[in-house]
Amino acid sequence: MSRSSDAAAPGYSRLFRNREFRALWFGSALGTVSTSMAGLALGLLVHAQTGSALLTALVVFGPSLAQLFGASSLMSAADTVQPRILLATTAGAIAAAFAAQAALDLAPVGRLAIVVCASFALSLASGARWGLLADVVSADGYALARSAMNVSVGVMQVVGFALGGLLVAWLSPAPIFWFAVVTSLAGALVSWFGIGKHPSRRAGRPGLGVTWAANGLLLSRHSTRWLLLALCVPNGLVAGCEALFVSYSPSSAALFFMAGAAGMLAGDILMGRILTGHSRRIVAEWLRLLLPVPFLVFLCNPSVAVAAVMVAIGSIGYAASLGQQELLVALTPRELTGQLLGAESSARVAFQGLAAALAGALAEFVSTGLAIGLLSLTSVAVSLALIPGLRRAAASVPLVRPVYASH
Repeated sequence: MSRSSDAAAPGYSRLFRNREFRALWFGSALGTVSTSMAGLALGLLVHAQTGSALLTALVVFGPSLAQLFGASSLMSAADTVQPRILLATTAGAIAAAFAAQAALDLAPVGRLAIVVCASFALSLASGARWGLLADVVSADGYALARSAMNVSVGVMQVVGFALGGLLVAWLSPAPIFWFAVVTSLAGALVSWFGIGKHPSRRAGRPGLGVTWAANGLLLSRHSTRWLLLALCVPNGLVAGCEALFVSYSPSSAALFFMAGAAGMLAGDILMGRILTGHSRRIVAEWLRLLLPVPFLVFLCNPSVAVAAVMVAIGSIGYAASLGQQELLVALTPRELTGQLLGAESSARVAFQGLAAALAGALAEFVSTGLAIGLLSLTSVAVSLALIPGLRRAAASVPLVRPVYASH
């Protein structure tokens, strides 16, 4: 059945009538709750042990650098292994990592090593999830579906940080890690029983050579290079700001993280559900600037309430990535969808880890508020510099009228 305009795009309710989309959504939601709870508990634990902004930022965000290793070594598994197997296995591995955090009395270095291993598993899961999402929804519905997935992340980050903040006031970190274990295992079961036996998109075994052949395609095209830079660098620098929330105000860190998740949720609904494809391209340019600018308020050492409001407003700008990811899907051959989308996701998260390390190191020499302000200023400058290249990338993918398929 054809429709005459983007404005006729189906809503979230139609997506949730798709059984496999529901499984992807709930699996992602449960994984987000578990990692949010565990991340907050881990950050507070290491900060209490060391008092170091650098170590705290490294433990909370630094392990995401391991996702870049996953993207550059075994990400071809996202297209050569059945998605159900890969998603369930990685969720089980992450549950095991949280169990080790709960059961073992470790130094910060040991905890960092465990989270690095979990982050490697997360990188492979992201490739399987985003590749399968592109298969179970129509091409014109991808932005809406990705928006709905991001909504699950935003909502469940609020839930996870709220639960973590509540539990940490009453319990030691170990029980919070056990909650995360149970939630991760539930996500593994949802993936196993909710997703069908999809065949792999291409034959062969995952390996370094196969992975880098596809990664070379991502990096060789001018359009995808600009998109990759835009998805990684400005967002990553703002994530570096977020890595300093615990050091800026340990007692208010959960509130800041919740405010950021709420802002992301609002932006995803705006981009995925309300705007049309043409509007997304226009609005994305402004959202890229909205993201870092409100974080400049930290230069003035604002009150907790003012800072939380500005974090929420700025985090709406993360939704600019939806339009960029939509363009990336249009530029990607189907048989490489899982790997290239996984590589993009892992590179984006890895740069967040790199920026977190930079933020932590900077905060060792200047005040935390000043460090956040400097990072946000750099993000503004990068966003402005990327505008010409992104406009050329968007011009290479013409808008098409949607034709909706039944799933």
